[in-house]
Amino acid sequence: MEGNTEVKAILKYARISPRKVQIVLDLIRGKDVNVAMAILKNTPKSASEYLIKLLKSAVANAEHNKQLDTDKLYVSECYVCPGPTLKRMMPRAKGSANRILKRTSHVTIAVKERASGSAAVAAE
Repeated sequence: MEGNTEVKAILKYARISPRKVQIVLDLIRGKDVNVAMAILKNTPKSASEYLIKLLKSAVANAEHNKQLDTDKLYVSECYVCPGPTLKRMMPRAKGSANRILKRTSHVTIAVKERASGSAAVAAE
């Protein structure tokens, strides 16, 4: 197959702050899919649950839609964008109120098949 085929999976409106997701995404960027999955399963962050499901979806898309070899896949691109913010009010003293911002995220993970010559890069 072509070495430049990139397959994406997108999660929209996840009810988690983008900065919390970004911390976990930085851990898996550029890693092989199996290594990335192991990292996510052993990372005690709430964003890990969302990302495990999303990474499985990206791998399934690559395997089913583009017939790519799952053993050669790696996370080529992953990023998070802020989604719409839900605004809520919390009552405070003397009849006033504070605003609570419940942030949402749009997360994208893209996987690519490694070229056969760059197997040494995967070992790092």
